Amino acid sequence: MTGYKERTLQEFQTALAMAEGARNALDFGSGDGWYAAQLLKRQCFDRIEAIDVKLRDVVHFTPTLYGGDTPLPYQDRSFDIAYAIDVLHHCPSPEDSLRELARVSNKYILIKDHTYRTRAGEYALAVLDELGNRRFGIPSPHNYQRAWEWKSVLESLGWSEMHRTWPARCHRGLLGALTNRLQYVSLFRRNQFSS
Repeated sequence: MTGYKERTLQEFQTALAMAEGARNALDFGSGDGWYAAQLLKRQCFDRIEAIDVKLRDVVHFTPTLYGGDTPLPYQDRSFDIAYAIDVLHHCPSPEDSLRELARVSNKYILIKDHTYRTRAGEYALAVLDELGNRRFGIPSPHNYQRAWEWKSVLESLGWSEMHRTWPARCHRGLLGALTNRLQYVSLFRRNQFSS
């Protein structure tokens, strides 16, 4: 497994340690299921439900398949935590996907994704995205977050950011020096009285 995934998992677990009482989770856009399998193996959760729009040829954790353009097939507040690792920017509308994560999670939302502030940063993300995903047949619509615009979406739904790691040290060496500022991990908590 790539060093990128291992380092991303380390950053992710640092934030996850702050999500008290999160024992059942939704892995949104689980891909090959490597993260779900690792999180269960490391006893971070008692149960994980994985969901994706495509079944990979090789999977470590089999997802439930859904169309991607419909509401998630879960009732409101079904999970203690919903998480997405490098997924939201692949969605037709990241904002709509965030709304669905907010609907199905009772306590926390944990996001590992990308952000940019300049055209050069946006271009770098597009190149890395194509290199990392084309071989798996995963579309890259380049719906990256500019600055922290997704934060306001969740805040409008009654969530507060309680932790952010930025830059997230997912790459090493020269690549890390050039691109880690495009990587971040954010943990959000549902406000106590939000509906």
